Amino acid sequence: MMQRVKIALAGNPNAGKTTLFNAITGARQHVGNYPGITVEKKEGFARVDGIDFHVLDLPGTYSLTAYTQEELVARDALVDERPGVVVGVLNASALERNLYLAVQILEMGLPLTLALNMMDEARKQGLTVDAERLGGLLGCPVVETVARTGEGVGRLLRAAAGHARATGGVREPLAISYGPDLDPVLAQMTARIQADGLLAGRYPARWLALKYLESDEQVLAAGRAAGPLAAELEAMAGRVADHCQRTLRTSPEAIIADYRYGFITSVLRQGVLTRPDEPSRVDVSDMLDRVLTHRVAGPLGMLGVLLAVYWATFALGEVPMGWVETLFGLLAQAADAALPDGLFKSLLVSGVIDGVGGVMGFVPLIMLMFLFIAFLEDSGYMARIAYMLDRVFRIFGLHGCSVMPFIVSGGIAGGCAVPGVMAARTLRSPREKLATLLTAPFMTCGAKLPIFLLLTGVFFPGAEATALFLITLGAWAAALLVARLLRSTVIKGPSTPFVMELPPYRLPTLRGMLIHTWERTWQYIKKAGTVILAISILLWAAMTFPQLPAERAAMYAAEREAIQAAAADPAQDEATRQTLAERLALADNIQREAALRHSLAGRLGAALEAVTAPAGFDWRTNIALVGGFAAKEVIVSTLGTAYSLGETDPEDAKPLADRLRDAPQWSRLHAVALIVFIMLYAPCFVTVVAIRSESGSWKWAAFAVVFNTALAYALAVAVFQGGRALGLG
Repeated sequence: MMQRVKIALAGNPNAGKTTLFNAITGARQHVGNYPGITVEKKEGFARVDGIDFHVLDLPGTYSLTAYTQEELVARDALVDERPGVVVGVLNASALERNLYLAVQILEMGLPLTLALNMMDEARKQGLTVDAERLGGLLGCPVVETVARTGEGVGRLLRAAAGHARATGGVREPLAISYGPDLDPVLAQMTARIQADGLLAGRYPARWLALKYLESDEQVLAAGRAAGPLAAELEAMAGRVADHCQRTLRTSPEAIIADYRYGFITSVLRQGVLTRPDEPSRVDVSDMLDRVLTHRVAGPLGMLGVLLAVYWATFALGEVPMGWVETLFGLLAQAADAALPDGLFKSLLVSGVIDGVGGVMGFVPLIMLMFLFIAFLEDSGYMARIAYMLDRVFRIFGLHGCSVMPFIVSGGIAGGCAVPGVMAARTLRSPREKLATLLTAPFMTCGAKLPIFLLLTGVFFPGAEATALFLITLGAWAAALLVARLLRSTVIKGPSTPFVMELPPYRLPTLRGMLIHTWERTWQYIKKAGTVILAISILLWAAMTFPQLPAERAAMYAAEREAIQAAAADPAQDEATRQTLAERLALADNIQREAALRHSLAGRLGAALEAVTAPAGFDWRTNIALVGGFAAKEVIVSTLGTAYSLGETDPEDAKPLADRLRDAPQWSRLHAVALIVFIMLYAPCFVTVVAIRSESGSWKWAAFAVVFNTALAYALAVAVFQGGRALGLG
């Protein structure tokens, strides 16, 4: 008996593929990137009836052409990973569209097992699918499943293992007739490819010929590199394309798609699919959409949902957040008590514990935020948000497909600008894509979230949720206005039409939501434990060295010794001792502040103070903002380190929020100006690299850094100076 089977899950977006992957693998999964690209790669493992399954979750695609990176990745994974069997995940309620991908997999000669997923929804709609007949017509096993409840998952794995065992990992490619115009040349090209052995170890000959007729750029490039036959094949494809254009006014690619859908229709009409006799039936999703996507009620409801998410996050997350802060406070106290004074103690307490602890303290809030976002995504409501916002986006020169990059970047606080920027590749118009790339980093990403949570918690107690909600709306408003500005000036051009599929509403499973929440939270924790830790240590070094010259250090030491000697005099009364203790603490603070100002980071922060003072930023804040160019999370950790080193007693391990609340130079107006600056200024370094990659030019990456920072500075100054003029701070 076969003991190990590699299976690849392939399917359309919203077919329940990822839910099925989670149902199969549970926690035994690994997330990474495909080599050289950033499309997410998920792998997992399962064991059923003594058989070990290695499961690959391919990107959701409608086709295996090379139009998008997801389609290209899915196709290359099927060719390069050589799975023993491909499990095609179908939405049973939309069989005709979902089978298009399955037909292409069969044409590649890969053994296929079909999962008729979401059968519960199909039954509710009155649809009847004869799985056995469908499997007989396509020559592959077909199993009914409901991935969100786990129904049929075991039978599916057993069927897939049996099919892999029976076929040995290969099967005869499906051959569909493409009509009198294409079939003859297709046969000639197939014969030439077989005779020449062109790319024989990688693709079936007839599938390769089809790709030449479809003008698949990746296949054309591979063929040219492989040998001279490529030129002959391209010439044959060119002649038949000209012929189709002259006689039918269409392209071979369109003819191939028509015949594939014709093949699917003929399969379904042979007793496979029976529809209800109720043409006026309106399903639950349609009824919900009448309210939730209503022109007036829909946007109001969306704002209410977002506000509820923020309110619930703060209400439920405050207590566990306090636990984490207390834990790191105790760690700092323990390290302070156990270690002798010196650089190592300073590094551990101020660099590591204060730096990383400042970021880790927000993990409970971020977990809750991710949990609510997972609910919105899995329920299908997130797609409705994109649909509703499309009408608004058009006014600002953007496209409906720009909504998802914005949301992924943190449109609902907690995302990340890097995948958000990469999500913009779905936009067909280069101008709309560029406007999206440059404005998506304004969103409230998960890296900015800790500093916003910190500042709203300190300066707007009792109104944190409302403040964060307004920050999120402010980020959207800034992104849309800047997009309008850019589309009216440097990236002018027409808009393109928007077409989007709205998936049916589903009740998310707790298991799926927890898995999604944990995946995102774990990425945040890993970043805090690696990148943020490394940057915190570097910034600690920059804030510690060079140290004060020996003569200045000796002067401060002599002043302290004099105060301590006076305090030790038994003739002093209690009031005088208290005064001397306060003078000693003040002397310590003056020395630490002098040491921080003398350090490399302190000098840089002080040098920038002349520029940033109109915005209300002091030199410590400048240090944190410079660190934020590396990663926005560093702003919190750097503030924690700066205030730990600079002004307060390091033995007092109270959280950064208390330090800011007690600092005389901070006010609500300072906090608002800082929030505006952080919201808009230069994206983090990794996002800048992503913008360069997606735009194809360092010019636009540099534009994002310079333009965003200049805009952020101008608005922060306007807010701070305007507020002072109005007597607000």
